[in-house]
Amino acid sequence: MSSCSSRALTILSTVFGACGLLLVGVAVSTDYWLIMVEGIILQQNQSMEVKMALHSGLWRVCFVAGSENGRCVASEYFTEPDIEITTENTANILKMVRTATPFPMVSLLFVFTAFVISNIGHIRPQRTILAFVSGIFFILSGLSLVVGLVLYISSINDEVMNRPREPEQFFNYYYGWSFAFAASSFLLKEGAGVMSVYLFMKRYAEEEMYRPHPALYPPRLSESSDYSGQFLHPESSWPPPKRGRSTSEASSDISIQLNQAPPAPTKNIIFFFSFWRGFVNHACGVSTPPCFLFMQLHKFILR
Repeated sequence: MSSCSSRALTILSTVFGACGLLLVGVAVSTDYWLIMVEGIILQQNQSMEVKMALHSGLWRVCFVAGSENGRCVASEYFTEPDIEITTENTANILKMVRTATPFPMVSLLFVFTAFVISNIGHIRPQRTILAFVSGIFFILSGLSLVVGLVLYISSINDEVMNRPREPEQFFNYYYGWSFAFAASSFLLKEGAGVMSVYLFMKRYAEEEMYRPHPALYPPRLSESSDYSGQFLHPESSWPPPKRGRSTSEASSDISIQLNQAPPAPTKNIIFFFSFWRGFVNHACGVSTPPCFLFMQLHKFILR
């Protein structure tokens, strides 16, 4: 199965699921699950005379020989049907097989759900989880059906084993084509479930193969960082555009600049004021207002 492509698995799971759904639907709706023939053996010529022959399903019992020949009666799950049956053991068989009826019905519901989910997953293959869910429903449907089949067979075998042995009577039973359809649908549904799960694994592996490695993403910073979203959204541009400065940040920068000391004057400015200081002292002294202001400015710059 490792060499199967996703397309082949898609087609096979769809075909198996559709066939399983069709077969279990036909099996549940028809009445050829069990065929019973009952009669007596004539001692004169060792021939057999059929007293009653019927075929039954989950919902109906039809007589093909005996006093009720040609009559079909619905299986009553709460009241006894008005029919004439030759022996008590045959009537007990028809009662006991009713215990297995809910399991094929649940199986039919599960396989229908699985088939719908599987087709949605085939239409949208990017939703890989749908293939897995449909596979689980296919498998559950098969398990529910096989539980019903086991109960059906065991109920019949128990009544047949308790049936009294009489040399002048004979009793034969065998399973009909409805039962064969149900058993075949179990194999188809299990196969569809396995292929759906394998299809999910194959699609998931393909997604992981084409997904970029996390090392190729830009590094994620703190949770509150502007760059933290780049790891989750690799398709966005890198580096991200700078955000505008808020009013609080701008005012904070201005206050920091005001508290800091002004830059030191260059050598040319210091030489210029040192030269003119000597000239001012020699020309006018410090008593006149212009000279006094010049000297104060010189001290402020050299501070």
